[in-house]
Amino acid sequence: MTNVKSICVFCGASDGKDPRHMENAIAFGKMMAERGITLVYGGGRIGLMGAVADGVMKNGGNVVGIIPQHLDDIEVGHTGLSELIICKSMHERKVEMFKRSDAFVTLAGGLGSLDEAFEAMTLRQLGIHDTPMVFFNALGYWDKCFEMIDSIIDEGFARPSHKNLYTVANTLDEIFEQLAAEPAPRFDPREKLF
Repeated sequence: MTNVKSICVFCGASDGKDPRHMENAIAFGKMMAERGITLVYGGGRIGLMGAVADGVMKNGGNVVGIIPQHLDDIEVGHTGLSELIICKSMHERKVEMFKRSDAFVTLAGGLGSLDEAFEAMTLRQLGIHDTPMVFFNALGYWDKCFEMIDSIIDEGFARPSHKNLYTVANTLDEIFEQLAAEPAPRFDPREKLF
């Protein structure tokens, strides 16, 4: 994929226990800004979400945050973004994030990040989009998730080829290398999504 202009980042609304996750989020945001890539994300100001957004904004980049009204009402929305879109529901949030993105990258995160990443992966499996997906596996964070996927395949509930729905990067540079190496989508996901 030679022309990634926007990346949807799924990541935690918490800092996590290991400060290196926060450092990676900030550094990834900076690297996106340096490459002129727009960040599309869940619109939060806290945790890794806020850190990656701040990393982009502090380095002159563009950030589109998309947050449901109920989360903005409790003041977790990031007010210092290029654009903050307030939507009605978590589902609307995902649809809007998916529509605006040329790639998906999942950093460390919790249940919400899993939900977003697995929905994106399922939609790719179903041919609803063909957007590249990368899990950033810093510190082996997603190892147990990949073991679970292997187990699902071993039990016959997924095909071995489903592991081709995503790639795994162990360094920040590898994320961009993998996106550059990914074949161009067969269709424009913005035209087909939902």
